[in-house]
Amino acid sequence: MAELTTAGTVASGHTDPADWAGLTPAGLSVPSGVPGIQIDGYFPDGSTTNTNRGWQHDAQFVIRLPDRWNGGLVVAGSPGVREQYANDRAIGDWVLARGYAFASTDKGNTGAAFYRDGRAPGDAIAEWNTRVTQLTRAARAVVTQRYARPPARTLATGMSNGGYLVRWQLENHPELYDGGVDWEGTLWREEGPNLLTFLPPALAAYPAYAGGGQGAERAHQQMTAAGFPAGSEFLWPFHHQYYWDLTQRIYREELDPGYDGTLEAGHPFCAPGSPACDADYDYRSRPAGVRDAVSKIALSGRIGKPLITVHGTLDVLLPISQDSDVYARMVGDAGRGHLFRYYRVEGGTHVDSLFDAFPDKLRPLLPCHRAAFTALEDWTARGVRPPAGHTVPRPASTSPEDLLTSCPLAAS
Repeated sequence: MAELTTAGTVASGHTDPADWAGLTPAGLSVPSGVPGIQIDGYFPDGSTTNTNRGWQHDAQFVIRLPDRWNGGLVVAGSPGVREQYANDRAIGDWVLARGYAFASTDKGNTGAAFYRDGRAPGDAIAEWNTRVTQLTRAARAVVTQRYARPPARTLATGMSNGGYLVRWQLENHPELYDGGVDWEGTLWREEGPNLLTFLPPALAAYPAYAGGGQGAERAHQQMTAAGFPAGSEFLWPFHHQYYWDLTQRIYREELDPGYDGTLEAGHPFCAPGSPACDADYDYRSRPAGVRDAVSKIALSGRIGKPLITVHGTLDVLLPISQDSDVYARMVGDAGRGHLFRYYRVEGGTHVDSLFDAFPDKLRPLLPCHRAAFTALEDWTARGVRPPAGHTVPRPASTSPEDLLTSCPLAAS
């Protein structure tokens, strides 16, 4: 192909903009001038939710091999329940322009009904980890075939569920990687916190908060007690409408399908107190089999290669106090703190496209991910350790254009 970035692949049909819609700010620049080879394919799989390339076949992937190769390989899993091109704008374009080969997978199942895959609770998410390992091994072989030498460094990265996959890979298959950058990865922990412990309180309390009146103050206290930070209230309406309810129901269905009996993923936007309502879900009171399902996908903090985590302080899908703050403690408790750097990004939220709506209150995480990635390059290739973990302040007077391009990680 004459162009491997989205500057060319959108027009040529070698990406799907629907895969990455809503993940990046509108003003993000698009690099170009990266000719090379694109390989689309899939591994044998029994599920059929992904129809990209005209295939009704999951475990799809894309591998891109630039003509001007820098010797490295970047591997990513898709965020959310999106397909293999979901990382193209946020990650793929930039690393390809830097000369990396790039590989990305759909994780083996896609869409809001991903939980239908697998034989037992937890199997669908567990497959995500298997597919990233599988793609990494295959991509390393393909890179070796194309360039007549193996990659000098293999780096894992990804956002949200993709960030979870980075954590899991560095804990369980560190031999395949030189390091990774985790962009607001999902925390799965058998004893909690996890999605199923902090989303139900939000579903229960938010309607009373939004309705105002006598119970609003108490509902606000319940929201903040669940981990949703004071100061993030302007983000709550959007997340209640688009994220909290759907996310709770489909991940609960994957890990605890018995909660709502024969129903599939419960009742959307049900009122607390109604039968099998996810707003009333209490993870800690559920049968031991639910925790067994979570244990299939749980993280330990025992990373085996350098990892950098970036997470926004105004994330209200994966609140930072219930996610990366906890994971950072897990890494320390596992004795792996020397392999870890953690940057809490003031004003960052889960989806960078919201920066367009609130440029005076938010900052995009994408430049912070890129700063972390270049810091990982220095760490893994030259032994230059990144700055100690800290909270990266949001500059009060920086223009939106500067926030799109700059995120100094060094402490001021």
